Amino acid sequence: MVETPLFALMITLIVYLAASQLYSTVRSFLLHPVLVTVVVLIGILTLLRIDYEVYFTGAWPIHFLLGPAVVALGMPLYDQLRLLRRELPAVLISTSFGSIVGVISVTVPLTLMKVPHEITASLAPKSVTTPIAIVLSEGMGGEPSLTASVVVVTGILGAVIGPILLRTVGILNGIPFGLAMGASSHGIGTARAVEEGSLEGASSGLALCLNGLFTSICAPPVVNFISELIGSGG
Repeated sequence: MVETPLFALMITLIVYLAASQLYSTVRSFLLHPVLVTVVVLIGILTLLRIDYEVYFTGAWPIHFLLGPAVVALGMPLYDQLRLLRRELPAVLISTSFGSIVGVISVTVPLTLMKVPHEITASLAPKSVTTPIAIVLSEGMGGEPSLTASVVVVTGILGAVIGPILLRTVGILNGIPFGLAMGASSHGIGTARAVEEGSLEGASSGLALCLNGLFTSICAPPVVNFISELIGSGG
């Protein structure tokens, strides 16, 4: 029974609904529904010795709905379009800067530690949504499966820790909050930003799109430049 497609779909939905209910009751960042669901599902798959391929066969409808879910994030953006348009120069500057910093923050330490280029290329696009990150990783000689895993981890950590860090530095809400969440933790961070309000969700969705565009442009040359610069210096 545990290897049937229906089991994978049902257990995923049950665990996520239970985690969402727990989060709405306790409201602790350590109990974010996505984080709890991932941890619990890993435990269940390990305990029952279910291969991930078997699990994914049953849970594919959820994977399929990821695309429409991302598109649905455009609704808050449409509602707040007039306000965001007035702030467009600041949005473009901050998001492009964040994209470059996101790539450099990974590439420089890994290159200094002489980590193989394949791993560096796999981790460089960590802050963009999975489909874009995988294409970038493949183009730079990375490992797509590693990239996909790191992107998910980045999104979860951003959604869990991001709001705490932002509030620590005085960014409580509004456009800056949304931009930071979307640019650093893509779709999962945007879903978290939506919880704060329509403006935060809209700006996060915009940052998600712009960050994907800017990272696609800057990641390959930045990774190559840093690799050559530090490599020749060493």
